[in-house]
Formats: sequence, C-alpha cells, structure tokens
Amino acid sequence: MKILVTGVCGFIGFNFANFLLKKNYKIYGIDNINNYYSIKLKNDRLKILKKNKNFTFFKIDIVDQKKLKNIFIKVKFDIVINFAAQAGVRYSIKEPRKYIENNINGFFNILDLCRIKNIKKIIYASSSSVYGDNVNYPLKENQILKPKNLYASTKANNEETAEIFSRFYGLNIIGLRFFTVYGEWGRPDMFMMKYLGTNLNKKKKFYLYNYGNHFRDFTYIKDVNSIIFKLIKKKIKKHQIFNICSNKPIKITSIIKIINKLTKVKCKIFKTSLQKADILKTHGDNIKIRKYVNYHKFYDIKNGIFNLVNWYRSYYKI
Repeated sequence: MKILVTGVCGFIGFNFANFLLKKNYKIYGIDNINNYYSIKLKNDRLKILKKNKNFTFFKIDIVDQKKLKNIFIKVKFDIVINFAAQAGVRYSIKEPRKYIENNINGFFNILDLCRIKNIKKIIYASSSSVYGDNVNYPLKENQILKPKNLYASTKANNEETAEIFSRFYGLNIIGLRFFTVYGEWGRPDMFMMKYLGTNLNKKKKFYLYNYGNHFRDFTYIKDVNSIIFKLIKKKIKKHQIFNICSNKPIKITSIIKIINKLTKVKCKIFKTSLQKADILKTHGDNIKIRKYVNYHKFYDIKNGIFNLVNWYRSYYKI
C-alpha cells in the first residue's frame, strides 16, 4: 500500500507518518518546509523519517499544481492524507493571503488530482475552529458552523469542497476536526510548547490571553495516530466528518499548574485581554468517532503532558 502524506514535516503529519513507517507502510511525504515556525525543527523531523527505507520525500508546495501533478503521475497512491496547510489562527490576521493560497487553492489541487487519478481513500485535516464560539456543548459534527477567523473559514471551505467532490465525483473522503492536538514534536507556536519554552528556559514573562479563562479540549498526539490508523483500515463511503477530541475540556490555568508541578519551575505570568481571533472554549463530542472505530481509552492529560515535558527537555537539552 502506497500512502501520500502532505505536510509531512509538520507536527501531526510527521507523527503519523512515523507511526505508519514503524508498521512497515510505504510512505511518500510532501512538504514545502516554510518558515512559519522553526525550520530546524521541521528538518529534524524529516531526518528521522528519512532513516526509514520505506520513506520517500518530495520538497514541493501543494500550491504548485504542475509539480504536484508530476508526483501523482509518477506514483499510484492508494490513500492520500492531507495535513498540508497554513496553520495558526492569529497569524491569519497578519498574512491572510497565505491562507487562501495554501488552505483553499492547495487543497483544491489535492482533491482534483485525487479525482483524476481515482484515489480510493482521502483523509484531510479540518479543525475545531470551524465551530467558532458555539455554546451548544459538547460540539457535535452536525452543528451549524460559525467560523470566527480566516483560518477557520478556510477549513470550513475545505469541508464544503470535499462534500462537493464526494457527491459529484464519487470520492470517499474523511474530514478530521482536530481539537487542540498536543504532544511530542509539537508546534512551537502552540500554548503548551510556548509555556514550556518560557518555563524551562526561565524567561521573565509568559503572556496569558483572556486572563487564563480559556478552556480547551486537548487531544494527545498518540490518540490521534491510533484513531487515524483505524480510519485507514475502515471502509468509508462518500464524505464523513469526525471530531477528533478527548471530550474533556480543561482550563488553561490547570494545564499551567500541571506543567509547573512536573518541571518544578514557576515562571512569571502576565495576564492580558482576549485576542480577537481566539475562541473562548472548545469541547467536542467524540461519540461518533469512538463508535465508528471502536476507540475508547484516551490518554490521561497528565500522562500526555509528562511525556511532552520529557521530550522537550531531551530535544532542547534543558
């Protein structure tokens, strides 16, 4: 089986590709290795993947339709998994064009080539941000979407485009609404990684938005890997969307207390007002995915953070 993973040098893309390689799957990876965050971190992830003989890498951008087409001509993929996108809610305010080009145009290129090459199964990353500030918790897959920022809007557009491609061209597509994924090899711009960077490096201040009153449905990367793997083996028809979440929202300040206890360090926190692109709370209903793939035992948040802290110390040599 030949599987294409786009965004393979990103947080989720790398972790899942590495997970599949350990199970002896043939993986082809695509990434443009942009500078949104540390290129060194992305290259270090790539070095690990390249150690496996079953991994082939192409450094291209999914926006480049011509180069992307050449890869689809060269290799007959059984499954395409699209994790390539411009990430970051707050960054979408600063650089809106990048989100249209990568998340909408790039995603269209992927779907259109899957249509042309009649790919059997497609999986793509959506986001819990498509729900916006919805108050009907826990959030279910059939609720009305209320994207609050451009990043969320592009993800909602992906879902609509996938639905149309499935309906008109008979593609079998799975959309994954990720809820705040965390864990080893995480993105430096995300909350836990940013706090660990301040905490362990003993920097002076950590800026805590909304005065610490955010709630997030944190989802551990190893749960994500296991669930997507089960979806790969499961037969799917048409277009299905799943929440990928723990269904256990926790206040941001509680996460800080767990990290402080594990690191035995307490940095200074500067509390500030809500950032206008931020969502106040995420809390997803995971009944659909649990039933669909028979997955019930999620990692305890304390165990997940323990593993993250140990990885962080090791990687950054702290």
